[in-house]
Amino acid sequence: MQWHSASEFFAMGGYAVYVWGSVGACALAIAIESWLLRRRRRQLLEALRRRAPRPTDPGSARARNVSRRERTA
Repeated sequence: MQWHSASEFFAMGGYAVYVWGSVGACALAIAIESWLLRRRRRQLLEALRRRAPRPTDPGSARARNVSRRERTA
């Protein structure tokens, strides 16, 4: 197709509502999906941080293993 002006391009031969509505719906879906993925990733990383043992915590498994090794060495 050839358009002779920008208004003809944006009118899309009388189908502008369908074409631009579809483009807008796809853009909105991609934006929402990206936002949801980033939010889920942040939640997952936070949950992993909460579950991970801290080496400075004397009750953590990692700290107990180090102190056992030091005792046997």
